[in-house]
Amino acid sequence: MENNRIKNKDVISQLIIFAIKHRKIMQNYLDDTGVYQAQHRLLMAISHTPNTSQIDLAKLMDVSPATIAVSLKKLEKEGYINREKDETDNRLNKITLTEIGNSVVEQSKQIFKSTDEKVFEEFTQDEKYTLFVLLKKLNANLEKMEDVIKLGKERT
Repeated sequence: MENNRIKNKDVISQLIIFAIKHRKIMQNYLDDTGVYQAQHRLLMAISHTPNTSQIDLAKLMDVSPATIAVSLKKLEKEGYINREKDETDNRLNKITLTEIGNSVVEQSKQIFKSTDEKVFEEFTQDEKYTLFVLLKKLNANLEKMEDVIKLGKERT
């Protein structure tokens, strides 16, 4: 393939292949932490927003409060999190990580760092910057498409 003859679908195909491979590799490494992918995402969200509420976590992760409740119950049962009633509003729980939960988060951060380094092995700073700029352009185009879709749904 000549550089100027690459089809859009070929570029998109490479992006999809990358995303799928990256996800499989990350899941393989993260399996060593002992938590499932959805639970892992939730632990990471809690680590970034300590003392958060169940409702805020649901909004942050774009899932229903019921979905979060089920996952939190499992994480609490397995000793990864604590839930305490909010002193100002008894309907809310403040969610915090336990020592075990923090350990999983730290282990995960190391996995992310190591994987990121391997993914970008042999990339120059200029190549990473160029890729970053190009991906930002792609994401901006997708955001425009999302906005059009949202507008269409709001009108119906």
